[in-house]
Amino acid sequence: MPHTGLTGSRIRARRLDLGLRQGDLAQTLGISPSYLNLIEHNRRRIAGKLLSEVARALASDVASLTQGAEAAMVDGLRDAAALSQGAPPDLARAEEFAGRFPDWAHLTIAQARRIAALERAVETLNDRMSHDPFLSQSLHDVLSTVTAIRSTSAILADDGAIDPEWQARFHRNLFEDSQRLAESAQGLVAYLDSAGQADTGITSPQDEVEAWLSAQGHHLPALEGPQGDPAQVVPDSASAAARALMLDVARRYAEDARAIPLVALRAHLAQTGHDPGHLATAFGTDLHRVFRRLANLPEGVNGRPVGLVACDGSGTLTYRKPLDGFPLPRFGAACPLWPLYVALSRPHAPIAQIVQQAGQLTPRFSVYAQSVHHQMGGFGAPVVTSAAMLILPDDTDAPALPIGTSCRICPRPACAARREPAIVASLA
Repeated sequence: MPHTGLTGSRIRARRLDLGLRQGDLAQTLGISPSYLNLIEHNRRRIAGKLLSEVARALASDVASLTQGAEAAMVDGLRDAAALSQGAPPDLARAEEFAGRFPDWAHLTIAQARRIAALERAVETLNDRMSHDPFLSQSLHDVLSTVTAIRSTSAILADDGAIDPEWQARFHRNLFEDSQRLAESAQGLVAYLDSAGQADTGITSPQDEVEAWLSAQGHHLPALEGPQGDPAQVVPDSASAAARALMLDVARRYAEDARAIPLVALRAHLAQTGHDPGHLATAFGTDLHRVFRRLANLPEGVNGRPVGLVACDGSGTLTYRKPLDGFPLPRFGAACPLWPLYVALSRPHAPIAQIVQQAGQLTPRFSVYAQSVHHQMGGFGAPVVTSAAMLILPDDTDAPALPIGTSCRICPRPACAARREPAIVASLA
């Protein structure tokens, strides 16, 4: 909450904005100009009836004069201070800075947010360039085709006589390889251009599914009722592969909605809280279904957004609903310290943990994770493992497990689970 120590400064600023002289305002208020001068320089406190009269004389309100319009600006300055790598600034003077130099305060906040956005962009680009299997395969295909064309061209350019039949074969190979090269190059350009469609880019059917769910807020109201048709919510504009995945997601959503109706879920949340174990018992279902339903709530839990991530037995992320402050890598492995991966070694055992992300703002989260085995047939059939982790913001002071996003962009220098050096600066 903003301090009221700058009430006098706000009164002075408002008076000057209105073009009033100090003596004229003092006369209106029935006080001496010298006393008003002390108030405006924050040397005398003002409250009660006099403050109300000042607000009325200045066509303002008491809240604007006591709390100021810069409350959000002060919060922004504190967030910017948290990004500081060096000695932290004096947070106690953030309100004074915002009140006296609002333009510079806006610039400071904007620059801090710009830096944070650029850091996220670097993380995304590094993640993509280092681990993107599609990009690597496309480049390999282009280079292989270029090599084949060069070899064929070298043979045809040789001065030696070539049998007409073999010459025709080489010409045909050259034509076919040229076509392949053109198609591969076009596909690679389209793939790279797609990165500009969003922060992460739509580059695969799974990306299409995630973009579709994100546009819906991960909530499909048409499937909340018993008559919802999963096929009706899948967009026709998606690729065939993406539509197949979307249909699977929609069918599972409809099943979840029937098992845990939205109205009943909200009622239980209001009465008993969001503990996934209690909710699973109340609805007679599994934790993964509870995780999905909580993540699909349009209003979140306690008015705050909820994140969800799932993986298979290999650790590959198969579902992502990101949460601000808890980035989810798109390519490559995530932080091995995530409770999501710890759950893989403890099948069916629920795990609750408070974690703290690495970085400059170090946000905290309360996470719930569990892995389960699926017997795909009788004895001797393969067992498929899946794990899920629910992510909620945490405001407690309880001890937290330090984690990161992935080793490549984790600034924690001393971590027993580190696989490779980071490309970002280490935390002090």
